[in-house]
Amino acid sequence: MSLTLIPVGDTFLAAMGTTNRLAISGLTLAAGVAVVGCSTPMRGPTNADLRRSVEESTQREMVDAERFPGRIEPQPVEDRLNFSNERVEELDDLSGVNAYRDMAPPFGRDLLGNETRTVGLGLQQAISTAVDSNLQLQIARLDAAVTQTDIVAAEALFDWTFFADASFNSTNQASFGSVINNVVVGSSINRNQTWAFDTGLRKSLTSGGQLAITQSFTNFDNQSPGQQTFPDPARISALEIALAQPLLRGFGSDVTLANVRLARNMERAALEGLRGDLIGVVTRTEAAYWNLLLAYRTVQIVERLLERGIATRDVLKGRLEFDVRPAEYSDAVARVESRRAELIRALNTLRARSDELKVVLNDPNFPVGGEDVILPLDDPFESPLEISLLDSLQTAFAARPEIQQAILLIDDSSIREDVADNSRLPRLDLQLAATLNGLGSSTSQSFEQLAEANFVDYFAGLSFEQPIGNRAAEAGFRRARLQRLRSVVVYRSTAQQVVAEVKSAMRDVVTNYRLIEQTRIARLAAAENLRTLLIEEQNIRGLTPDFLDLKLRRQDALAASERAEIESLVDYNIAIANLYASTGAALDRNRIRLVAPEPGEPIESIGSAPNAAQGR
Repeated sequence: MSLTLIPVGDTFLAAMGTTNRLAISGLTLAAGVAVVGCSTPMRGPTNADLRRSVEESTQREMVDAERFPGRIEPQPVEDRLNFSNERVEELDDLSGVNAYRDMAPPFGRDLLGNETRTVGLGLQQAISTAVDSNLQLQIARLDAAVTQTDIVAAEALFDWTFFADASFNSTNQASFGSVINNVVVGSSINRNQTWAFDTGLRKSLTSGGQLAITQSFTNFDNQSPGQQTFPDPARISALEIALAQPLLRGFGSDVTLANVRLARNMERAALEGLRGDLIGVVTRTEAAYWNLLLAYRTVQIVERLLERGIATRDVLKGRLEFDVRPAEYSDAVARVESRRAELIRALNTLRARSDELKVVLNDPNFPVGGEDVILPLDDPFESPLEISLLDSLQTAFAARPEIQQAILLIDDSSIREDVADNSRLPRLDLQLAATLNGLGSSTSQSFEQLAEANFVDYFAGLSFEQPIGNRAAEAGFRRARLQRLRSVVVYRSTAQQVVAEVKSAMRDVVTNYRLIEQTRIARLAAAENLRTLLIEEQNIRGLTPDFLDLKLRRQDALAASERAEIESLVDYNIAIANLYASTGAALDRNRIRLVAPEPGEPIESIGSAPNAAQGR
């Protein structure tokens, strides 16, 4: 922001006499120096120690990471099955996503009594919609916009103010008269009318003072009987330039612009808060999307498990008259109905996950009150991700909104400490004024005399004030210093929390990637167990109840391993999203750009999310 002062024109000064021009010019120069602004006198020590303490607390958290700056890549789990590629392809056709991808969930009727409709949605579209429409982000945008008005209000204190005053005074009163040699001198009645008009400009200066330029005009009409004045009526004009400037307490731009700097910091903190909310919404959207995928795949797994159980139950039913006892058949029926109940619960979970995603999106096309079920279209990312602790920590310290807000808090406390330090000084105020006067029987004569600058009043004054003991100011300074020290501790605590979150997210990425391989091996092993059983079923003529019971148990084991595999995939993708969120890079990853607006303009987030299949 730049502040400007309307100067006193050279044309006006040229109309004055040399001596008077020098006097007025000196006063104007003093005002001009005050407008430029200067730092508070007797300022305390710099913030070098404070800055050094913050830097040391950051470097302390990165010592080990700087010693080992290399990248790590999750190590794959050793494959102990030694299956051929052909066998793995055969098992993937029997189990895993390829085996149940095309199964349509049997939703039945919704809460409105209609057949359930489904709508496909990609991750890119989900993130873009959430960024544009999420209600929490709309609130955060409004909060950030409110802080912009605070900046304008703080800066407006230094705007020029135009003022005008008009008054009329009619006097009609008895008065004392003087008696000289038993003769009354003067009039015993004081009767007159006065019209007065003042106008001008005043401005608060960044130096702490105030400059005022005032033009006044007075029309005095004497109506007292027996008393004459000259001129009558009298036209009185005056032009005053006045400067009131504190020299100690309240002096300097460090004090006067404190509220402006605090308002700017508040705006930056609000923007960082908005960025944090954006990161949170993007991360929650990804998590909600992958949890929806998990619920969807679980429904498909349980649905296929139910179909396999029904087929096995029907085989037992057909052998009731031969070698299957009613108790064995009832056991198979119980398992099938248990799977049917599990499918009902899985469908309910899928609907709930769909509604949770709708809440995050706030998309008018997918209202929360609607009964359409969102189905995910994208598959989870499952390639290894190279990560570096040093790079992640450096990115986090540069990009995490919480870190930036903690730094702004330190700056706020330093500003308040400077103001409190200045408040301990005694009050010593300088007042300067120069007034040009004009008088005439007409308005034109009055202003002509004013322009000649032959009648000039000067005023200079100093006022001093100091509370005895100065306890309130000293207590305020101690409070401000303690708050500054507290802000440093808050920064250190925030830095430690950020480091802990980054490390935890990195561990989750590494762990969940290994779990993908581990659960996939377990699923292939379970599929192999079921495959061998199916081969035996084709080659033997008599199916014993024990054999069919074993088949049901192996179906359950395969379904459990399939759920574990899809859970590990979902957890891995959520871990990646959390890692980018912990480093503050989630917006860059999704190509979302937060545009800092000009005052009065709306705050917008611009960009689009990438495809879900990207490693990002």
